[in-house]
Amino acid sequence: MNVQAVADLSPDERAALFDRDAGVAAARDTARDIVERVRTEGDVALREYAEEFDGVSVGNVDITDEVERAADRLDDDLLAHIETAAANIREFHEAQRPDNWTGEFDGRELGRRYRPLERVGAYVPGGTAAYPSSALMGVIPAKVAGVDHVAVATPPAAELNDATLAAIHAADADAVYQAGGAQAIAALAYGTESVSSVEKIVGPGNRFVTAAKAEVREDCEIDFLAGPSEVLVIADETADPAVVASDLVAQAEHDPNASVVAVTPDESLAGDIAAECERQAPERDRRDVIQEALDNDASGVFTARSMSEAVLFAGEYAAEHLSIQAENDEELLDRIEAGGSVFLGPFSPVAAGDYAAGPNHVLPTGGLAKTTGGLSVDHFLVSQTVQRLDRDALADISETVTTLAETEGLEAHAESVRKRFEE
Repeated sequence: MNVQAVADLSPDERAALFDRDAGVAAARDTARDIVERVRTEGDVALREYAEEFDGVSVGNVDITDEVERAADRLDDDLLAHIETAAANIREFHEAQRPDNWTGEFDGRELGRRYRPLERVGAYVPGGTAAYPSSALMGVIPAKVAGVDHVAVATPPAAELNDATLAAIHAADADAVYQAGGAQAIAALAYGTESVSSVEKIVGPGNRFVTAAKAEVREDCEIDFLAGPSEVLVIADETADPAVVASDLVAQAEHDPNASVVAVTPDESLAGDIAAECERQAPERDRRDVIQEALDNDASGVFTARSMSEAVLFAGEYAAEHLSIQAENDEELLDRIEAGGSVFLGPFSPVAAGDYAAGPNHVLPTGGLAKTTGGLSVDHFLVSQTVQRLDRDALADISETVTTLAETEGLEAHAESVRKRFEE
């Protein structure tokens, strides 16, 4: 990895860092065609796409019965760790559940109530790796919110991954379908002979999955459009360069298009971090993917003239994962408003959050962390406000209501208030 000063970045270099493209636009036409075909042809299209894209002949699209059997087949030790992660994730999300409330406001009884969605779909990626953690992260908050039916779609394979299926079981999903890519999103959104349609789709995926979510979101709610994984580490002279590099290398392992960045005011540390990345990458199993991610234009190690400049850089970057490995990490956190999930201190690796710490790993990318939070119980709830006014309370605000209504040219609104006070 190259070391470069933040102040020396050219406009094109800044664009590569701050205008990160998930590749969704380029995939939209293909995704649109897939979505429309699944919408009109149902299971036939799902099976043909499974042959074309996954090289798998799919019999039953619905594999719900396989989930419990997979848990029975799984190694006891691995199953125990999946259940530990599930328990931690569930505990964290249970703390997010809001309570219905009612308050008294000068005779106005006002409140807010929450109800869960009825049917939700969670996409769990497959392909080059198995992601049992994504099953836990997508399903558990929905079940904690009280969603009645949570369905999972995961790509078909000659041998479905038992760890992923066992995680789906541990998360307590209600239905499981073997369908991947844009076709899975279409099936969840519109339904097929085997797949029941849902009200909302959540979960990460490749650019075709993301493009399909963009296609269906006028008919089916989605969480957000997420791109390749990303991490930004702010480090000071107290940081261990080998530890910082290990976080960068770990995130690079996801995808050759992953963005992995470190920024520090310490030039010596910056050089050491870059050297450690080059040393560690060849030792990892997915070394080719890692090296490609380390070398892409959206990755790098950067020096700042001060910690203030590093903080400004991090705020503009708005990383999916923000790691602060610095002596005054809490103070720095207070100065940075954007970051999907924040990891403080040397013993808080991003990997802990990916799997078992508790917070959700389905997070906004591409700068969306400036305006969007990660997946949470809130994504599966609908709020409604409730109000009851007595005669005196309405009388107190009647003139305000009628005046504003007439100002807006809505005379009937004003009259609906006056009617209540006629003899």
